[in-house]
Amino acid sequence: MSSYDSNDMSRPDMSVSIGGLKLSSFLIIASGVWPHDVKFWRKPYTEGVGAICSKGLTRHPKSGNRGLRIWETPSGLLNSIGLQNEGLQAFIEKELPEISSAKIPVVVNLAVETIEETKEGLIMLRSVANHIAAVELNVSCPNVDLGGMVWGSSEEGISRVLEAARPVWEGRLWVKLTPQAKDLASVARVAQEKGADGLVVANTWLGMAMDVDKKRPVFDRITAGLSGPAVFPLALKSVYDVAGVVSVPVIGCGGVSCGKDALAMLLAGATAVEVGSMLLHDFRCMEKIYNEALEKLTEWETPFVREIIGKGRSEGI
Repeated sequence: MSSYDSNDMSRPDMSVSIGGLKLSSFLIIASGVWPHDVKFWRKPYTEGVGAICSKGLTRHPKSGNRGLRIWETPSGLLNSIGLQNEGLQAFIEKELPEISSAKIPVVVNLAVETIEETKEGLIMLRSVANHIAAVELNVSCPNVDLGGMVWGSSEEGISRVLEAARPVWEGRLWVKLTPQAKDLASVARVAQEKGADGLVVANTWLGMAMDVDKKRPVFDRITAGLSGPAVFPLALKSVYDVAGVVSVPVIGCGGVSCGKDALAMLLAGATAVEVGSMLLHDFRCMEKIYNEALEKLTEWETPFVREIIGKGRSEGI
């Protein structure tokens, strides 16, 4: 793998702007895969990283789902973690001060369970807003009984969430959509109309696994969230569809495992790209993806990564 000197002024500029948020790299670590240990929020672990999303946080602590939580599939991963976390208050008091000191933008992933608890969580985050680059409202988790992707599956659900959230949070507000939505493009349009500053497209796909030896489903909840390279073509189409109907920035997410995948997301209309499951396979993959994208842009003689955003769309060909 080639490496690049960050002070080399001749190399392509990999920075992007998401609704006024300037990131040094278009690559973002997705929610749910990165430890909240501050040492991992500094170099060398953050080489090629523009921002990091927190794990999914809830207003109150959650113990997560019972039973088996992870199951590998061909080119993919099923997970049923269930948003295990110590709660938003513990994050604000114990973890945010440390990780925000690392100077890499922190995106707080806030899981929407109930409307009232979402409002309470956003009000709590206002006290530390100067430490937060954006809030990513998670209306798409498939592994919980309360809320989750139920809110993001319809125009009515997403409208109710944003009508409650937008008045109490003045900072940047991203919404992480679910590919299980009845009409993803319509849900995205409503999210924009109701005040979303960016749309993350998308969370995991619903899947399941069967333990043939035990003759029963692997997961206690039967279904789980499928991620990894297997879903990349689906995620890419979702990005293409959503980017065609909204004007707010789209952040592509789903199955990205290499530089070409990341650039494909941009060509489809994404402004930035989140990487998740690949980090469970290779903890330093962000630097590799960054350098692979950098090499391709150099080959194309493209000085700014943002110049290729949307260039792969049919109307731009």
